[in-house]
Amino acid sequence: MRIAIGLLVVLAIASVIGTVLTQQAPYANYVNQFGPFWAEIFDALGLVHVYGSAWFTAILLFLVISLSVCLANHGPKIVADLRSWKDRVQEQSLRAFGHQASFHAAGSRTEMAARLSRLVEAQGYRQRQQEKAGATLMTAKRGALNRLGYLWTHLGIIVICTGGLLDGSLPVTLQMWWFNKSPLHGNMTIAEVPPEHRLPAANPSFRAQAWVPEGRYVSTAVLNRGNGVLIQDLPFSIQLNQFIVEYYSTGMPKRFASDIVVIDHANGARIPARVEVNKPFIYRGIAIYQSSFEDGGSTVHLSAYPMRGARTSAFKLSGTVGESAQIAGAQKGETVEWTGLRAINVENIADGAGQTDARGLAKKRGLREVFDERLGSGAKASKPVQLRNIGPSLQYILRDQSGGAREFNTYMLPVDIDGERVFLAGLRENPNEPFRYLRIPADAEGTLRQWMQLRAALANPALHAAAARKFAAALQSPEPRLRARAEQSAARVLALFAGQSEIQPRRARAIGGFAAVADFIESSVPKPEQNRAAQLLLRVLEGAVWELWQVSRARAGEPALKETEANRRFVQSAMNALSDHFFYRAPVLLQLNTFNEVKASVFQLTRAPGKKWVYLGCALLVLGVFSMFFIRERRLWFWLKDDDAQVNVLMAMSTARRTVDFENEFNHLRDNVRAALNASEADR
Repeated sequence: MRIAIGLLVVLAIASVIGTVLTQQAPYANYVNQFGPFWAEIFDALGLVHVYGSAWFTAILLFLVISLSVCLANHGPKIVADLRSWKDRVQEQSLRAFGHQASFHAAGSRTEMAARLSRLVEAQGYRQRQQEKAGATLMTAKRGALNRLGYLWTHLGIIVICTGGLLDGSLPVTLQMWWFNKSPLHGNMTIAEVPPEHRLPAANPSFRAQAWVPEGRYVSTAVLNRGNGVLIQDLPFSIQLNQFIVEYYSTGMPKRFASDIVVIDHANGARIPARVEVNKPFIYRGIAIYQSSFEDGGSTVHLSAYPMRGARTSAFKLSGTVGESAQIAGAQKGETVEWTGLRAINVENIADGAGQTDARGLAKKRGLREVFDERLGSGAKASKPVQLRNIGPSLQYILRDQSGGAREFNTYMLPVDIDGERVFLAGLRENPNEPFRYLRIPADAEGTLRQWMQLRAALANPALHAAAARKFAAALQSPEPRLRARAEQSAARVLALFAGQSEIQPRRARAIGGFAAVADFIESSVPKPEQNRAAQLLLRVLEGAVWELWQVSRARAGEPALKETEANRRFVQSAMNALSDHFFYRAPVLLQLNTFNEVKASVFQLTRAPGKKWVYLGCALLVLGVFSMFFIRERRLWFWLKDDDAQVNVLMAMSTARRTVDFENEFNHLRDNVRAALNASEADR
């Protein structure tokens, strides 16, 4: 019993885990959510497919076998004991009972037996009488369902475990053993999948997923088995007419549903239905659940802005989600794979690090803090969690000739962060990392054009000299030597910031930007003077970048701008983005212009014959537990024997569990017997 209870506790805990943790999702999903360490542990323990794991199935089989053997051994004895009246007792054995009493009553034995019969029946007992040699034995019993509770409880657990085996992976595993079925590895069209990787439509039990874009249909589903998949043929096709999604004011999904048509393969019948979350449609024993929704092959149209060299002009690019294409201007063999389009994005636009993206030069901080605050994510802010719909986004992968991949995520519209409109462009090197965002300020027209123009100017050394001359001239100093030194400093700091300086950085990541400037100060300025030098260089850099912007505008035929607060803030934000763009390892930045969205529903299809067995087992288990705990079996014996002109009555009572309630019941029944017989109690 201890082993059985321990195993049942393990099953209960595993079932809770299987309910909370999404089951049989792609391994990359668990890496994204929990990280590679925990994802590997969950997979090794079988927690990502609890109900189909070997240890879970083994526990169910062990319980079914062991409890069946136990029931087979003890069941007949319990039934026999339940039917028995235990009427082979003798007077001496009754006197040995712990709960017994003797009475002397005047009258006939038949009359006393009739009185006792009426009394015990009024108390809810069933009774029978048997004549012995010179005596009458009356036996009575009540609460026999207590013994049935043992049978119901064990039978309920057996039925539940059997239902779990039917709805688990055992039927599929047996088919893999007996019919040489094996998971499919690699890509292949459904029509080309050979029979050894397909399960028949008559498969008695399965849990699979089907991905259906709007306007299309499928007649198969996919079962994940380890690193491969099995194709489950369906007796019908599912056609998705329309996917419906409704949102809260924050942009979070409130309701999503699918209008489908089920096309029966046997008779061609077309059955329209709507599938919603927690509202499945059941046809021919197969339940169709709304699991999630994804992109179904949307068409996207983008502008590709160069992120290398002094080129400024963008070019147009189009693609379809789920496909790949070559990029003009990229390295040979570098391709883009469109992986996802999301029309609604509810994001936390506050700072995840809790730090300020400010130029707090007046604050008492070390040089490393001053520059490190400008590095890394470009999406830093200083506000708490703020969930907001920030519009459509496009996710894609850039893959180089060697197969190395980097994943990107760009938003179509500028986002208002700390009162400033910026474009967010995310990058991550592998799927188990979060996206790090480059935050590019939007210009007055709400576009990337001005920043891209400034980026190209920063990459052009010829424009550095022009900007440095303008910076020195703006000082209006009468000393030519001071203007020359200012021009030289501006040119040098621009070269450092652009990553074009002859000075080699000490840190490998200091290609350019603020990291390169910080390395230069640390390597050439005494430590006591580093903070003062940093403040001076940052002011020179800001002025030089301002002049560089004006030079680039003049080169593009645009008028010069006045130094307003808005323009100064744009330059400051542009400097942060220019510093971060050295970490944005991509030949181009793809900006989404328009798209034609095609939605797709992800359905979970289940054939679960064990569900009804589990319901039956639960009913038996509840009935059995309540019977054992709340129904008490009691047995009564009355031995009536003539003694001259009176009748001696011996009363005995027993129960499986002696409690205070039983003691009170015995005392109450003993008093009622004395009153019914109008007898006196004999001395013990």
